[in-house]
Amino acid sequence: MSVLEQVRESDDRKQELVDSYKTLMEVSWNFDYETDIEKVKDLYTRAKNNQWNADELDWDVTIDPSNPIMRRENTQYYDMPFFKRFSPAQQETFIAHSTAQMLSQFLHGEQGALLTASTITHGIEDVRAKYYAASQTMDEARHVEVYDRYVNKIAMHYPMVGWLKKLVDVTLKTQDVHKIMIGMNMIIEGLALGAFNNMYRQTDEPLLKSITFNVMRDESRHVSFGHVFLGPRVAAMHADDREELAQFAFDAVKILVDGQQDVDPGFMKVLEVSGIDPNDFMGGMKEAAEQGLVQDLPPGQVHSLKDLMIPALVRAGLVTPRTKELFEGAGIPVNEDLRILESMEDAKSDMSILNQAGANY
Repeated sequence: MSVLEQVRESDDRKQELVDSYKTLMEVSWNFDYETDIEKVKDLYTRAKNNQWNADELDWDVTIDPSNPIMRRENTQYYDMPFFKRFSPAQQETFIAHSTAQMLSQFLHGEQGALLTASTITHGIEDVRAKYYAASQTMDEARHVEVYDRYVNKIAMHYPMVGWLKKLVDVTLKTQDVHKIMIGMNMIIEGLALGAFNNMYRQTDEPLLKSITFNVMRDESRHVSFGHVFLGPRVAAMHADDREELAQFAFDAVKILVDGQQDVDPGFMKVLEVSGIDPNDFMGGMKEAAEQGLVQDLPPGQVHSLKDLMIPALVRAGLVTPRTKELFEGAGIPVNEDLRILESMEDAKSDMSILNQAGANY
């Protein structure tokens, strides 16, 4: 094969990794540089004060196979009877690869957040909100950077799960900045904040712990932004417009919930490399669910949907009586308890995000 043919083949492989589509959205100029939303000013100040540089983390740290990223006893599977039936080698391989698969989702999801945050920057009309959305765009770029570097460091890559890709795509294609904020700042960021909190508490690996801590602090601001900007607007909307946004919120959550039932090819690959029969695994998970073990989380961990996403939608007025019936009909309880959500959002100093997050568990 000639050098030119090799270059063309390499370009073709790279192009297969690109998914492009057009989004149409109104661009908003605003020559009134003031804002009445004091909380947006506060969030932007926090964003400026809490910027961090990924290069300052200890990337030279060695990840020791004898001290894995995630110990078996720190995972949700440890107390499940079927998991104890696997050999130690199967358990260790499964934990390593399932953790890598999760970290790959962090990487892909953060790229989705980068795309949506930049879209909000040019679509939102309040200038100070533009400032904040631009700072979030920088946050998301940094998050993509750190998870890309970490996934490359452990050399285990997995593709984006289908339901997460669909959720980001549906959000980006709405042509409505309010819906993009619902999909990203309330639903996807709520999912991320809960996942990062749980990862921080599960891992003892120092580099991943420092990455997760810094990312989690950023995410607490991102979730707050959806509330402080969009909440008052939803309250002032005509009932029909509010119902349209509430329907979008329900549909977006439904994508996430329904997606959990799909067979993910990436996770099937995790089972394959671990030497675990998928039927044994699925049967074991069903057995654990019947024993009430699947919903149990260790102290300090959160259910992203129950504790963060649904309360965020309720607080913003995006669960109406009509859509509440839809949620309940779909088997999704509408939790109106804001304590965990607000405790994680209120973090204004380094350690408070962790101390406050655990306060109500």
